[in-house]
Amino acid sequence: ALLFYDYVEIQPLANYSTAVAMGSVPSVDRLKDVLKRLISMCKQLQIPVVADSDAHYCSPEQKIFRDVYIMSLGVGGVAHPLYIRDEELRKKTKNPDQHLRKSQEMADCFAWLEDDRLVQEIVFDNPKTILHQLDASLRPVPAGTYAPVLKDSGEHLRQICYKTEKKVYEFQGQVPAIVHERLEEELDNIIRNGFDVHYYIAHLLVKKSNMDGYVVGSRGSVGSSFTATMSGITEVNPLPPHYVCPHCHYSEFFTDGSVKSGFDLEDRACPHCGTMMKGNGHDIPFQTFLGFNADKVPDIDLNFSNEYQWRAHAFIKEVFGERHAFRAGTIGTVADKTAFGYVSGYCEKMQIPHMRRVMKEYLAAGCQNVKRTTGQHPGGIIIIPGGYDAEDFTPVQYPANDKNADWKTTHYDFHDIHDNVLKFDILGHVDPTAMRLLQRIADRKPMTLPMNDPEVLSLFYSDDALKADPRLYKKKTGALGLPEFGTRTTRRVLEETKPKCFSELVMISGLTHGTDVWAGNAEALVLAGHPLSETIACRDDIMTYLLQKHLEPINAFKIMEQVRKGKGLSEAQEKDMKDHDVPDWYIESCKKIKYMFPKAHAVAYVMMAVRIAWYKVHEPWNFYVQFFSLRCTNYEIETMVKGLEAIQARMRDIEERSDRNNRENPVSSKEKAIYDTLEVCEEMYARGYHMSPVDLYRSQATTFCTTKENHQEIIPPFIVLDGLGESVAESIVEARKDGPFISKEDLRKRTRLSDTHMKKLELMGCLDQLPESNLVIDPS
Repeated sequence: ALLFYDYVEIQPLANYSTAVAMGSVPSVDRLKDVLKRLISMCKQLQIPVVADSDAHYCSPEQKIFRDVYIMSLGVGGVAHPLYIRDEELRKKTKNPDQHLRKSQEMADCFAWLEDDRLVQEIVFDNPKTILHQLDASLRPVPAGTYAPVLKDSGEHLRQICYKTEKKVYEFQGQVPAIVHERLEEELDNIIRNGFDVHYYIAHLLVKKSNMDGYVVGSRGSVGSSFTATMSGITEVNPLPPHYVCPHCHYSEFFTDGSVKSGFDLEDRACPHCGTMMKGNGHDIPFQTFLGFNADKVPDIDLNFSNEYQWRAHAFIKEVFGERHAFRAGTIGTVADKTAFGYVSGYCEKMQIPHMRRVMKEYLAAGCQNVKRTTGQHPGGIIIIPGGYDAEDFTPVQYPANDKNADWKTTHYDFHDIHDNVLKFDILGHVDPTAMRLLQRIADRKPMTLPMNDPEVLSLFYSDDALKADPRLYKKKTGALGLPEFGTRTTRRVLEETKPKCFSELVMISGLTHGTDVWAGNAEALVLAGHPLSETIACRDDIMTYLLQKHLEPINAFKIMEQVRKGKGLSEAQEKDMKDHDVPDWYIESCKKIKYMFPKAHAVAYVMMAVRIAWYKVHEPWNFYVQFFSLRCTNYEIETMVKGLEAIQARMRDIEERSDRNNRENPVSSKEKAIYDTLEVCEEMYARGYHMSPVDLYRSQATTFCTTKENHQEIIPPFIVLDGLGESVAESIVEARKDGPFISKEDLRKRTRLSDTHMKKLELMGCLDQLPESNLVIDPS
């Protein structure tokens, strides 16, 4: 069996301490005999023997952290291999010393061999011999980028973009230079660097989703690329703000910085054909996404409907094949609370009852961020190029060892091979699902809505457009329930900033998603009287602003990159900014920032938020249908149907118990989620709408609805009842297609309802008109 191995490792005697203590090896003397015999056999077979530390930590003082782990249970409650179950033996047995030993320490550990030449051979000579046999260029992951190849993808991408460019911007036979030059610069670099396949596959994905009736939202900085816009990957347009005529395609650009976003422009008649023109363009440099020389590996992140995500994943596998498409792996590490629990368990098992809190925290800190388990990225797909195997870049595994799983997962964390192989982020998100629902039920379709409706924009600084009875309901904004803007934190920012236009909403999105961008930074500037539009909100704004101040483009780019990563400014950068009349407050603001949101991401999210806000103003019933169906998961339907006073009373109850931190009757996490649902219910009732009880014949399985006859009534689905799942709910809807239920007995037989479900329906009044059984008794 030894002949199978290139070399054999042996370790210091201390590494085998647990084996000796537990009797696996009778004694240290017997252990020495075994090791000597192994060395002798290897010499006879001419197999090198190497002494190694089998190190699990670097220095001896770190051993205590490994001791904690040895006493802890792993994932699934599995005990560590070195854990000694016998309590008395465990207390008196020292765990192996497995720090990284230096050469002389290793030689001292093998002095018991009493053969200096042998120690020299196994500690010094053999490791060097094996090292020299290794290829010096050997790497765990090959250097460079290995993109998949799709035939003629570059040419296909060009033609797609040219076709869209011509369709949107060609006026009197010509495309404006500002449009074509931007597109050409991007395309030339994308194709030259081999990134065209990234764009082409993303184009095909989005196209397929759209054909199947689902819009796709972009995330991250992909919207900074005009190529992504022209190829249909994103609806974000990064060009400078401009008008473009939908009929004759005349366009007019604003390049002096006077307009922040094309969506801030009022609709205007085209001077050539009279058609009403709308604004577009958000002035985002492509360098944010592609790097200064457009040579950065593009990371295209897309938000698919969570109903459609699995189909998008399957499409990728269909294009590249099962042996070349893998789910991206993740490494789950030990968090602070878990580490503290490990330390507490260590104290209990080692019977250390009075360890000081500060010592526990020290040990917990040393145990944090150690790999605990492997996982699967929620939407990442890794593509291995043709001609290569997955193992050329990473081992692969079945998730949770399930050999029947549809996908295999990369063992390496996807960040470790991010720049070597193509990764698609195909994520599930509620906004595209909401667009799908509204496309089906709304009078005005969501993708046709304007971005500059004054009444809609007013929701972000006032609630007047809700037209609620002010005696019953009055708030500082109408943003409750709007994606990205409905949280308490963001609503407070809205109250302080009072944004009036689309570009300011983009800034709010950037400010609230960044780190040290709003609190203690832009917030202080706004309170001191600076206009919101002057503050730094998104990473791209820095480069755009510095270019307007006439800094060299490369310097503007580097400053943006430094600041958005939280690295501040160098002395040379600060001097450069001052030499170009950048104000001191702007420089100080840059130095405080730790992380900045990409503007393209903010624009994409704000567009979705404005669409939802449009329905809140103009088709409120559809706003509430999509909100309750998709944006909340906790319902207290018994309260929701009782009216405004009952809802407000329940909210006060939760608030009071939360404020008092009531230990006898604390507010549960579910109640906190229910409070958020009731907040929207309160607004809905104040606007003249109401929630009806679950209805046996009008309720849908999983989606709230209304009726053509009465938009004021919102009808909840069956799944709002606790414990009544989707399959049971659908069984009711299917059964009633075959005719009315003649009794409770009939209902029970024709559906998957349990006795518990039946009782809940009875409490809601759903079964009031049904007799108990099918049997009809003659009263005579």
